[in-house]
Amino acid sequence: MHKIYGVIGDPIEHSMSPTIHNDAFKTQNIKAAYHHFHVQTENLPDAVRGMKAIGVSGFNVTIPHKEAVIPLLDEVEEVALAIGAVNTVVNRDGKFIGYNTDGKGFLKALRDQYHYTLAGKKILIIGAGGAARGIYFTLVKESIHLIDIANRTPEKAENLIAECPYEKTSCALSIAEAEKSLGEYDVIIQTTSAGMSPNMEAAPIKIEHIKKGAFVSDIIYNPLQTKFLKEAEQHGAAIQNGLGMFAHQAAFAFEIWTGVNPDTERMKQIVLDKLGGNRC
Repeated sequence: MHKIYGVIGDPIEHSMSPTIHNDAFKTQNIKAAYHHFHVQTENLPDAVRGMKAIGVSGFNVTIPHKEAVIPLLDEVEEVALAIGAVNTVVNRDGKFIGYNTDGKGFLKALRDQYHYTLAGKKILIIGAGGAARGIYFTLVKESIHLIDIANRTPEKAENLIAECPYEKTSCALSIAEAEKSLGEYDVIIQTTSAGMSPNMEAAPIKIEHIKKGAFVSDIIYNPLQTKFLKEAEQHGAAIQNGLGMFAHQAAFAFEIWTGVNPDTERMKQIVLDKLGGNRC
């Protein structure tokens, strides 16, 4: 009998998760199928109860349900609970248990391309939403402490820092303040939707004062190179798009469900084939 997995969100049709997970199930000879489930906010409690009733083995959670799903689960891991967001749920003996693999996936992707120790490096996160929260909490929990957060609403960045229960050395900045001090940062992490298809001409911050040789990561992977990354590269920065994060967070979810670590390079190539272009 095939096990059922899926992803819930609104909208959801654009997700590439079914493509990469179904390929991984096939490659690993696991009898399972992964589907899109379009779930609107008002239907989330019924959807979760329904998935438990029919024995869904696991599912991913995307916008706008990552926070709202938490009280509907039986258990939530420590980091996901601290972050306040779940992106992966597994069915263990009839209990739905929530995890967050976003931050872990980002950190693995960052270490794949940034070949220096992160300890002692000064890091700037742009944005203070759900993605920033997952990345910030994960980095700080890994004893990477020198992390500032810039946001259009600095109060939101202040709240994010205050709510993180781990030891850190962080300041909240406005976008204007971050632009002026950009040359101080070794690593810059862009977590907003600015530059995402179809609004590809948007950029979250002016890049003129960036430190030459800085490492700039944008969690967007469609397009593969945002306006922000292009400008950073033109100013001498090394750059990384969100393809690695997408593949690694998916791989960690797959491992939680099955105990098998899938081929992340194959996952990346599948996405590249769908989008066209070269990874960076």
